[in-house]
Amino acid sequence: MKLSATIRGLAVAGVMALTGQAALAQNLFAPVARVNDAVVTEFEVQQRQRFMQVLNAPGTDRDSIIETLIDDRLRSMAVADAGIELLPEGLQEGLEEFAARANLTTDEFVKALEQAGISRETFRDFVANSLGWRELIRGRYLSRVNVTEQEIDRALGNTRSSGKGIRLLLSEIIIPAPPQNAARVNALAERIAQSKSEAEFSRYAAQYSATASRGRGGRMPWTPLENLPPALHPILLELGPGDVTAPLPIPNAVALFQLRGIEETATPAREYSEIEYAAYYIPGGRSEAGLAAAAKVRAKVDVCDDLYGIAKGQPEEVLERGAKKPSEIPQDIAIELAKLDPGESSVALTRANGQTLVFLVLCKRTAAANAEATREDVVNALRQRKLQGYADLLMDQLRADARILMQ
Repeated sequence: MKLSATIRGLAVAGVMALTGQAALAQNLFAPVARVNDAVVTEFEVQQRQRFMQVLNAPGTDRDSIIETLIDDRLRSMAVADAGIELLPEGLQEGLEEFAARANLTTDEFVKALEQAGISRETFRDFVANSLGWRELIRGRYLSRVNVTEQEIDRALGNTRSSGKGIRLLLSEIIIPAPPQNAARVNALAERIAQSKSEAEFSRYAAQYSATASRGRGGRMPWTPLENLPPALHPILLELGPGDVTAPLPIPNAVALFQLRGIEETATPAREYSEIEYAAYYIPGGRSEAGLAAAAKVRAKVDVCDDLYGIAKGQPEEVLERGAKKPSEIPQDIAIELAKLDPGESSVALTRANGQTLVFLVLCKRTAAANAEATREDVVNALRQRKLQGYADLLMDQLRADARILMQ
């Protein structure tokens, strides 16, 4: 994070920004969102937004800031529930480390922030929340994270690994879980997670899964690891043959995977910088009429561009298309895209509590060039990536369990 130039201009920029916001001074402590028994206030939103703008961070629009503060509330609750308390010296060290990125002492950094209208507490809370969450994730998951020599070799493209990739043979179960059925579905998913054999898991898939693979007992074909959502990589790689994941929350559904096989391939693993896909929304959900409409669309669509003709004359919102980083794609969509080649489609997903069917098409995947790195860099990156996968899934679960109300 390059802060030095930004910090030098903080005072002037802060005065200019605050002058235009004088009218917002009233009701600063009115709640903007409620998260379980906690609130996010207007004051916090304005402070965090200004702070992130000063850092030149992405996602500084108001809606993104509110979502970030909601996540912070959930993180702090999880940290407190785990009994984690930051020692004063640990927090001070974190503040000093952050300020040092701008080549400033903590006091100098705080003074510059205050000149921009950002309180010391905003800075302190931001760092404390990050440190507490990091301690929680490391304490809960670090013992599960192993980085092997083979993983390092693959990441570096070392000739000893022959540049081989990994592919997985999985079975899947995705159970719709609209809010009114969430408790029942979660209980069922916990029972499925205890499956002792492939046959038992397949019986559950045939009975409860909403995906097209249910007719095959949930069995998926061999799938390259890099095609799967990044957050799932560490979870799946920790499985042994026959093992089943814990229930994984995804939008309006719960997913479970069973590992049936894993092997290296002669095809080098690829990283993708972007995945482009299109979603066409069909009313009726998975009803007979909705599925019949999807079948007609499928017959006319060979590439994503064909959907523009299908959607012509309809409201703009019936068709969404864009390219995102793999880590930014919603988990349920990412799971479906992993099964597709460019031009292929899926009708496994719904929105609006099952009332809208998603006709999903993979447009293309864009590969990213591998960056040069030392072996130590790779170890740290792989470990952090695995921990981030656990952190993302834990946050998904916290959000799924929370009562969040926008004011």
